[in-house]
Amino acid sequence: MARRWTSQDVAALAGVSVATVSYVMNGRMIDRIPAPTREKVLSAARQLDYSPNRAAQSLRRQKTEQICLVVDSIGVPVIDQLARDLHAAADDIGYGLITIVVGSDERGEKATRLLHQRIADGAVIAPSNVFRFREESLGDLARGGLPLVVMNNTVRPAGFDVVRAPEREACGEAMDHLLSSGRRRVAFLGHHEEVTNPTTRAESARMGAYLWALARHGIDADESLIVEGADERVAGYRAATELLQRPDRPEAIFAASARSAISAIWAARDAGLAIPDDVAVVGCGNLPETEITRPRLSTVGPPTTEDFTEVSRLLFDRLLAKERLPEREITNPWAFVPRGST
Repeated sequence: MARRWTSQDVAALAGVSVATVSYVMNGRMIDRIPAPTREKVLSAARQLDYSPNRAAQSLRRQKTEQICLVVDSIGVPVIDQLARDLHAAADDIGYGLITIVVGSDERGEKATRLLHQRIADGAVIAPSNVFRFREESLGDLARGGLPLVVMNNTVRPAGFDVVRAPEREACGEAMDHLLSSGRRRVAFLGHHEEVTNPTTRAESARMGAYLWALARHGIDADESLIVEGADERVAGYRAATELLQRPDRPEAIFAASARSAISAIWAARDAGLAIPDDVAVVGCGNLPETEITRPRLSTVGPPTTEDFTEVSRLLFDRLLAKERLPEREITNPWAFVPRGST
C-alpha cells in the first residue's frame, strides 16, 4: 500500500513547523504567513500528494469548519447571490459552505436532524424554507448551541438571529399603482406552493397584498387569473402566454418573481403586445436584469441589488463569539420601484 503522508512529512520537506503547515492547508491566518513560506508548504504538499484529513480534524476540534445554507431550490438568482456572499465570508476564515435543498416537509425534517447532528457549525435558513421548519424546531437548534440565522418576516427570534424583508406594503403600493391607472383585470403569476397550497397561500405576503388591493379597489378576485409560473423562467413564459392569449386577457400581470416577470415581458413581445399600453408588468425581486429589459421592469424588492453580507456577518459573529450573543433582528423593507413596464 502507498504510504499516507502526514503534516509532519510536509513540514520536514518544506522546512517549516507543523503549525505553519496546518495554517496554510486550512486557510487560516493567511495574512500572517509570508507568500514564499506558503508556496514552500504548497509545493511540498503537491510533491507528496498530501491533503488534510478533515474527518480527523473535525473529531479532534469538535468542529466541522463548515456552514450550511438551507434552501428550497437551486438556480434562483437571489439564492445564488446569498450563496456567493456566504462563500466569500466563509473563505475569509477558512470555512467551507454546504447546501441542503429542502423541497418538502420530509426533507425539512431530515435537514433538522442533520443540523442537530452537527453536519455544520452554523446555518442560514433561506426565506422560502422557514415554513418547512416548525418555529419550535428552530428554537431547539439554537438551544442546542447551533449558531443560526433565519430569514423570515414572522418568525420570532429564540436564541437565533432573524433577518426580515417586509414585502406586503410595497406589493400593495405596486398593485395600487396598477389599479389606479384604470386597469381592472390584473393577473397574479405566483409560485407553485403559493397558488396550490392553501396554507402557504394564506401566509404569502405577495398573494395577500394582491388580494387586499383588489378588495380595496372594489374588484372581485378572478381565480382564473391566479396562475403558477413564478418558480422558473420557462414556466413563467408559458403561463404568461396562456394568459395573454385569452379573449379577456389581463391588462396587467403582477408576478411573484422578477424572473417570471421578465418572461412575461418576452411573452407579451412575442404576442405583438405593447408594454405598458396593452399589458403592464410588475415583478418581485431586484435582479440586475430588470435594468436592461425593454422597457425596464417595474419591481417590488430591496431598494438596491440584493446583498447578503449582513446575513454573513450575523452568522459568523455568532459562530465565532466566545459567549452566547443576544438575539438580533435586522429589517430591510422592500420598496416599489416604478419603471417603464407600468
